[in-house]
This record gives sequence, structure tokens and C-alpha cells, in this order.
Amino acid sequence: MTTYGVIQIGIYFLVLLALVKPLGNYMARVYQGESFGLDLILGPVERLIYRVLGIRPEDEMSWKTYTGSAIVFKVACFFLLFLILRLQGILPLNPQGVPGVSPDLAFNTAVSFITNTNWQAYGGESTMSYLTQMAGLTVQNFVSAAQGMAILVALIRGFTRRTTATIGNYWADMTRSILYILLPLSLFLAVALVSQGVVQNFSPYKNVPLTQTISYDNPKLDADGKPVTGVDGKAVTEPAKASEQTLPLGPAASQIAIKQLGTNGGGFFNVNSAHPFENPTPFSNFLEMLAILLLPAALCYTFGNMVGDRRQGRALLAVMLIIFIPFLILSYISEQTGNPHLATAGVDQAASALQPGGNMEGKEMRFGIANSALWATATTAASNGSVNAMHDSFSPLGGLAPMVLIQLGEIVFGGVGSGLYGMLAFGMVAVFISGLMVGRTPEYLGKKIEAFEMKMAAIVILIPAVCVLLGTAVASVTTAGVAGVSNPGPHGFSQILYALSSASNNNGSAFGGLSANTPFYNTLLGLAMLFGRFWVMVPIIAIAGSLASKKYVTPSAGTLPTHTPLFVMFLAGIIIVVGALTFLPGLALGPIAEHLTLYK
Repeated sequence: MTTYGVIQIGIYFLVLLALVKPLGNYMARVYQGESFGLDLILGPVERLIYRVLGIRPEDEMSWKTYTGSAIVFKVACFFLLFLILRLQGILPLNPQGVPGVSPDLAFNTAVSFITNTNWQAYGGESTMSYLTQMAGLTVQNFVSAAQGMAILVALIRGFTRRTTATIGNYWADMTRSILYILLPLSLFLAVALVSQGVVQNFSPYKNVPLTQTISYDNPKLDADGKPVTGVDGKAVTEPAKASEQTLPLGPAASQIAIKQLGTNGGGFFNVNSAHPFENPTPFSNFLEMLAILLLPAALCYTFGNMVGDRRQGRALLAVMLIIFIPFLILSYISEQTGNPHLATAGVDQAASALQPGGNMEGKEMRFGIANSALWATATTAASNGSVNAMHDSFSPLGGLAPMVLIQLGEIVFGGVGSGLYGMLAFGMVAVFISGLMVGRTPEYLGKKIEAFEMKMAAIVILIPAVCVLLGTAVASVTTAGVAGVSNPGPHGFSQILYALSSASNNNGSAFGGLSANTPFYNTLLGLAMLFGRFWVMVPIIAIAGSLASKKYVTPSAGTLPTHTPLFVMFLAGIIIVVGALTFLPGLALGPIAEHLTLYK
């Protein structure tokens, strides 16, 4: 670890934590119907939306109606996005004339964006038109993020309300999340990114001459456009030259802003935030990294404010930091240490304050190891999935850290809303276990945690894990699954395990090296994304309805305080133990086994 690297990471956390309180307090006022300033300007717009759509925000819903509204809306979003993807070849705003997307890729992409996963099995600049990027993908970035925030607010109401059958109005929660939180923040960030050189236009792609003609070997294609292979099974190449380069353009800044703030992560370009048109400067890199964790962290303060005890929000934020920081350190040290095989070969990988050293494979020189490791762990701790470096090129333990953060269930910050309601599910498990220890009914924030809540919390925790392990097993033993692996042995297994972990936990980042744009992986990962989102979302809303119907229980001497350091450590320990018991065997076959091979 270098001095400059530590300073950069320290500044990042200082700015992040400084913004938690003001933004968290602002969001609490938005959801509690209090005056917050922006309502004076956008209030008429909100009321107009309700009139046009026929919404009566004062009409509250039961948890079943709330769930039904969420599912129906998402089904409609899926079919609309699927049609846009399939028909984009004949739709406007397509200056490059890209054709419609294949059925299996359209299914995978539509599922990916409606579930806030934003897994991308395609190259954005070569596959998507400007209309698809804006009206299809960017719109879903807003509404999928807003849905996670709305469901979190419904769960908070379950804790704060007493003996009632309603948990709020889904449509009002969605509208306020988008209009007062996501849109203003995205506008501010988009303008800041444009000032740094992020592209935002509708121009066709530009062909520019190279200063020097490049000679290279190009794969030879047959009449059907497929690569030709020789008798030895290797691809046949032919010499080629390039004297110009095509620069992709488009309305990128607007999508990048919400992809980061909404913990979506879908890149406008194929290499995501490693692309110089998507992330051109160290300052744009800082802003985009800050946006990844900003809302998930601030929502902890919102939670404490809305339940009337800010210590509860601080305790949950502390749990997230206690788990996150060690994995960040592990990834940073592993990458800074470098590859022992290169050291044996006489390659100097030593680091100093001015010279980064270490493993720079797959990383941008303008960001370096510290910012690459910070981004990799932040994007996987949150349900973001954007990347500014190739995770496939990380050292085994450097790549293990982001993989484990995904597998813990996207609760260490997690997605906007979805991360915190996942953490609260673990919180209920923690108070239930503590109740068993002392032989009394557990309570959390004045509500008894009983059999129904525990069943739903168990579903929330176990379903993503089942999807990861079952999907990895299927992909590892089938011809179509193994065919996508680019590296044999433990690293290839890590590619499969990472992909299923990312899809099932709605992260969307890719380890890289896995050829996932096939009917097999598009279908398998699409199903994993659906189960990973909706089989977590529905039980959470059910818990909200159950808690709202209960009476408030006054804390007594036997009540476990859930804001103390003891509970913080207890909750963090339960999360780590559950993750270790579930995924340690898989990690042992992948990154841990690969790490051991470096020293044999």
C-alpha cells in the first residue's frame, strides 16, 4: 500500500461519510411528507403526474396490493424493453443502423435492467442504438432503483406503524423517489461528468485517422461470417492493417450518472467506466466512485431518522463498514503485492510513494491500483456492477474480495434500498438468535420477530445462495457452460462462480473472460436475475405488512439493544458466518486454489 493510495482512499471515505447525514435527512423528509425545499418547485409536477396516471397517493395499500403493483409494473417494463431491443433496427435515433437484438440476448438484457442487475452480455457501442440506451436502458435505471427505495420505505413503515393493514402507496413512493431524489442527483452528476469530458451528444460515430498505420493478425472468416479454424483446431488468421479508428459517441453522461447513483452499473460502452469517454479523468473517477455508495450509505441515516432512533441507522452503517474495509484492504494489498512469478523472473514490482508497482494488468494507468481496488470492492459491495478495471486480471485474492462481497447478498451497502432491506433481514435473524439464547421472544425496534418473519427472512437469505450454487453446478457440468470459459482450472471455475454470483445477487459486474453471450448463459443468468430480485423483494414486502399489523412492544430489561457495539459485532459475525458456510467450498475450488498455485 502506497502513501498516496491510502490518502486517496481516506479522502474518499471522508467525503462519503460527510454527505451521509444531509442526504439521509433530506430523503427522510421526502418520504415522511415534510417540507424539504424542492417540493415547492417540483410539487406541481408531482401532482400533475398523479392526475395524468390516475393515482391517488392518499389511498394506501396492503402488502399484497403493494406487491401486486410492483410485479405488474415490472412485467410491463420487461415487455416494453424487450420490444425496444427487438425492434431497434427500425426505430429512430439509430445513426449507426445497428439491427435488433437476438431473442435470447433481448430476454437477458430486459431482465437485467428491470431487476437493477444491469448485467451486460453485449458491447454497448456496437449493439445498442441511442434510442435503446435512453428510452430503454436509462429509463429502467431510474425505475428499478426507485423500486428498491420504495420497498425499503414500505419496510420502514412496517416498523413504525402499529396495528394497521397498510404500508403506503407504491406509485407515490416510486414517483417521489424518482422526482425528488434520483432525477436531481443525476442531473447534477451528469453536468459534472460532462465538464470532465464525458460525451453527451447525438452525433454519429466519428472515423479519425491514426498517426501511424497498425499491422495486426485478423481472424479469417468464412462466407457465413464465422471464424475459420485449421486442422489443429486453432483459428486461422490473415494479415491486416488499420489506418483509422472509429470513435463511438452518444448520450453517455446521462446514463452514467444514474447507473452510478442508482447502483445499476450498466455501461454505455463495452468496457464500462474504463472507457475514456465514460470516465476520462481522476476527478470523474472519484465522482463516479462516490456515487456508487452515496445513496446506500445515506439511506442508513434515513432509516434511523424515520424509525425515530438515529443510532439504529448508525449501527447498520457501522456493520457495513466493518465488513467492507477489510475486504478493501485485502484487495488493495493483493494487487499491490504483484505476481510472485514475475518477481522470480526478475521483474521489479516494488511500490513506492511515487511508483505504484504491483499488478497493473487490466488496470488504467490514470487510476492506478488504489482506485481500481476501491472501485472493485465498492461496486461489488453495492449492487452496482460498473468497473474501471478488469476483475479477471486481478490476483486470485484480489479477485476473491469483490466476489465474496457479492456473495454476502449485496447487503454491505448493497443496491439503493435493496441493500438495506437485505441487511434488515439479517438484523431480524440476529435478534431471533439472541432471543433463543435467553429464552424470550425476540424484538426489533419494538416489534416481535416471530415465525412468519423468520420464514420470510430465511427466503431472503437463502434464495440468492441457492441460485448461485445451483447455477454454478449446472454451468460447470454442461458442455454449453464449460464452452464459455476462457481459462481452464481454478480460474475458469472462478469465472463461472463469479457470473452466477453477480446475476443471482443482482450485481451485474463481470469477472471477464467468460463468453456469456450465448443462448445457454443468456437464459441461465436471466433466470438467476429474476429469482434473485423477486424472491427477495416479495418476502420483504410480506414482512413489512406483518410488522405493520403488530402492536408496539415497550423495551424492557430483557430486550436486546440493537444500536450498541455488541449488536454491531454480533450482526457482522452472523453475516460472515452465513457467507462462509455457504460459499467457502466454492471459493476453495476457485480463487483460493488458484492463489495456492502461485507459490508451488
